[in-house]
Amino acid sequence: MKVTWKLPDGSEITAEVTHGQTLMEAALANNVPGVIGECGGCMSCATCHVVVDEAWRAATGAPGEMEDAMLDVTAAPRQPASRLSCQITAAPELDGLVLIVPEE
Repeated sequence: MKVTWKLPDGSEITAEVTHGQTLMEAALANNVPGVIGECGGCMSCATCHVVVDEAWRAATGAPGEMEDAMLDVTAAPRQPASRLSCQITAAPELDGLVLIVPEE
């Protein structure tokens, strides 16, 4: 499946992502600036914060309780469509997903 990360400078990175891979892992593998993933995906750092493009909000779902709490401590201000990319897993129904990397 393909995922596109829109960067604060207006550029984009589009990459093939393996089914079952978290989008934090995919961002790190594709050198997406602004997605750091310090904790490795255990939801303790909030350094993989992204904003889901409006067209994809329903498909990615809402954050769980723990993720919701972590979104309150992101470096960039939280937005209504904010998610931790370690909590979104690549699946066929997300092919074409667009994520926005917020400016810190």
